[in-house]
Amino acid sequence: MKEEFIFSEISNILPAGEITQKAPSNIALIKYWGKYKNQLPANASLSFTLSKCITQTTLKFSPESKNNSDVEFEIYFEGKKSDSFRPKIEQFFKRIIEYVPFIKDYSFEIHTENSFPHSSGIASSASGMAALSLCIMQMEKKFHPEMKEDYFYKKSSFLARLGSGSAARSFLGPVMIWGKSDEISNSSDLFAVEPAYQLHPNFKNYQDSILIVDKGKKQVSSSLGHDLMNDHPFAKARFEQAKQNLESLNQILQEGNLDEFVKIVESEALTLHAMMMTSSPYFLLIKPNTLEIIQRIWDYRNKNRSHLCFTLDAGANIHLLYPEKEKEKVLDFIQNELTPFCEEGKFIRDQTGAGIKM
Repeated sequence: MKEEFIFSEISNILPAGEITQKAPSNIALIKYWGKYKNQLPANASLSFTLSKCITQTTLKFSPESKNNSDVEFEIYFEGKKSDSFRPKIEQFFKRIIEYVPFIKDYSFEIHTENSFPHSSGIASSASGMAALSLCIMQMEKKFHPEMKEDYFYKKSSFLARLGSGSAARSFLGPVMIWGKSDEISNSSDLFAVEPAYQLHPNFKNYQDSILIVDKGKKQVSSSLGHDLMNDHPFAKARFEQAKQNLESLNQILQEGNLDEFVKIVESEALTLHAMMMTSSPYFLLIKPNTLEIIQRIWDYRNKNRSHLCFTLDAGANIHLLYPEKEKEKVLDFIQNELTPFCEEGKFIRDQTGAGIKM
């Protein structure tokens, strides 16, 4: 219940200070697309936590003497003041103030930077909101140093979700599940959890090479895309498909069936973009080079009996997923055949990670 996250009013005030936190991005394998009021997911999602694609945020705070109903802040992205991020952060603070009311007693400077291109389908809002939520929770921990680690992560995920749904999954790892699922006993729509099962060795250090097809800002925001699912003619079937795919993937991750992993992961990626292309209004985020790369992945897999597969977030960039034992061959394939279709020949080498540890 969300009531467990309400922080009671306090009388003491922290002196001016600053907190720095890092949070990883994540790549959803079972996609979350469509949501209800208060950032609740229409279907449960499952993601791999990444290790190198991270956001680092420094939160500088000073006691504020004025009695404000709104939180005063300035935000800097990669060293430059950024007004474009203000609306999203303002909305975030309004949503969380019930649960962390002490934030209205401070003014903030938020300094944030990514290790990867922002707003291009690599879940920068997820890692960004996760890192900011961790900073706020570190403030709360200063008031309550006895706070347990489990509660710290649970509430961090709860707060992050109110800024960006997928941010709920950017904490632990290598696998996170957000959304209530009959298959996961402790799952919740309010925060993400690690599954209790043991991940099969086939998925240890699973590789993710991210091909930068287009590092520009997306033409359509994810928030708008989620809203378009409300009246989507195929929404009901999509949510049922996601439920079934999640059940199957949970078994696959325990049993190590790489062939079935490939089928589900690619189907989920294509379905996500099919929902975009069949909404009203419809929109298209993939690029011609995205399609060319996908075809070459399929050709490579057939010729080499590989378990290389792709997935996509809400953008044109491609995540290439493959077992660690195939790393050298796949990297050669990327360098020789795929980089010409990447912007400036760029791609990011990453792999699954364990997330944040206190």
